[in-house]
Amino acid sequence: MNMARRWTGRLVLFLAVVGTIGCDRVTKHVAATTLAGSAGRSYLGDTVRIGYAENRGGFLSVGDGLAPGLRAAILTVATGVILLALIVVAVRRRLSGWPALGLALFVAGGLSNWIDRVTQGRVVDFLNVGVGPLRTGVFNVADLAIMLGALVFAWGELAGSDS
Repeated sequence: MNMARRWTGRLVLFLAVVGTIGCDRVTKHVAATTLAGSAGRSYLGDTVRIGYAENRGGFLSVGDGLAPGLRAAILTVATGVILLALIVVAVRRRLSGWPALGLALFVAGGLSNWIDRVTQGRVVDFLNVGVGPLRTGVFNVADLAIMLGALVFAWGELAGSDS
């Protein structure tokens, strides 16, 4: 791979990480300042619901009922170690292309939620989508990045292409 392409790839990964974290931080701030204490809103025939929620647990509030110390150990310490390990794996494997982008999105989303847990002990969620009774849990932009990142990583790895 030539030097220009390598630096372009790194710039794309950097922008993906910064953009993901920035977008997540801004949307959580807007949700906290405009939605907290108000009734939820519904759009597109109730396909999209926006409402403020604080999540002290993990994905879909898993672990919310744990003792605060145990919850903090699992959701901050263990998550921090896992995110760091993913970065080390990416560097050691010299990931590039779609797998690298997928991992960058995954880590950026995880890092943004991790920052919330470390600084506030909770994560702000505000989005819910679905049709009728079939709905997602409440989530945020970081959660979208995590899911999209996992899909892009898996697709890139399965396709066997790093470009």
